[in-house]
Amino acid sequence: MTTESTGVLVCGGGPAGMMLGLLLARAGVEVTVLEKHADFLRDFRGDTVHASTIRLMDELGLGKKFRRLPQSRLGDLEAPLPDGSRIRLSDFASLPAPYNYVAMIPQWDLLDFLAAEAATEPTFTLRKNTPVTGLIKESGKIAGVRYRTREGAAGEIRAQLTVAADGRNSIIRKELGLAPKEYPVPFDTWWFRLPRHAGEQDEIARLAGEFKGDQIALSFTREDYYQIAYFTVKGADARLRAQGVERFRERIADVLPQYADRVDHIADMDDLHLLDVKLNRLKRWYADGVLLIGDAAHAMSPAGGMGINLAIQDAVAAATILAEPLQRHHVTTADLAKIQKRRWRPTVIVQTVQRMLHRTMFVPAFAGKGARPPRPLVFLARHLPAFKKFPSKLIAYGPRPEHAPDFARRTA
Repeated sequence: MTTESTGVLVCGGGPAGMMLGLLLARAGVEVTVLEKHADFLRDFRGDTVHASTIRLMDELGLGKKFRRLPQSRLGDLEAPLPDGSRIRLSDFASLPAPYNYVAMIPQWDLLDFLAAEAATEPTFTLRKNTPVTGLIKESGKIAGVRYRTREGAAGEIRAQLTVAADGRNSIIRKELGLAPKEYPVPFDTWWFRLPRHAGEQDEIARLAGEFKGDQIALSFTREDYYQIAYFTVKGADARLRAQGVERFRERIADVLPQYADRVDHIADMDDLHLLDVKLNRLKRWYADGVLLIGDAAHAMSPAGGMGINLAIQDAVAAATILAEPLQRHHVTTADLAKIQKRRWRPTVIVQTVQRMLHRTMFVPAFAGKGARPPRPLVFLARHLPAFKKFPSKLIAYGPRPEHAPDFARRTA
């Protein structure tokens, strides 16, 4: 077994892990990121990059490069009403430019971009094909991890601090024996794509919700296709798949009639990517020698598309608070507690809003009572136009947006 050491060991090469690795490397901290896959090419992961993250890219001196990545700008959220009309529930244009939009960008492009920028720092290392298999525990403290590469080589890496950024099914969390508090979620989500026709290529990007009976769907306009989210009652995956692709095509043509002419592009049920939606959070995000951030600490619902951005905000807060203790080689649990304290309230606020949306939109739909936007939200959006700025700002920035620490800022 090979034994190595590093300053900070980040387990998980998702948005939180890669951002934390980049920021700490810019602070001169030796940091190693372990990613279990050979690349970042997983479809239908969080692709919404909100204004808080776009502003962060500018603060890091990466804004120009970021804007050259393949992406589309997402317009305002629209929802249907029972009388057949539609209502616009947000107004991103009312936010101060240039941070008045949400970017839709394939997550693998974002992660490749962050990895390439981090690789320019001499203290950064990215190790792919390296799944974590366990923790190294010494005298009650986490001292690193054990791993086994895809080629079968076993080893261990010791670290001053281990960070779990390995998602909602975190191995680190399981090894620590931590169980998050689970909140009920009434639905799961099936993601797939449908083509955009030639005459639709100039269409303004928008996010459109469609409700019909006990079915709910969202359509995202992407650069050359439509990304579709289909929602139905939780645990229905096996039943849906057993009904076959023809029945699923009928469902989509019913709830999204504007795309009925292209549902044949769903070749089989393997084209559907299930997201087992979870909404939870740990009571404590740290132990001696280890910190949990992002979905490992708090799994978010896809409602609002805020999970990736909250995870990145966790990473920024962690880097800001930990850079100086790491440079002194003395990180305490009190330092780790500061990170949770800083990020706890934004997490609770967003999850509370998501739980409200679940209760007011999804639960009635799956109970056969029909789905519609919350009545107070519709009333305010219709009679108080300035109100639309509130949900826009909440989605764009979150309750407590973080700024790049001074040590990580660069000029473009």
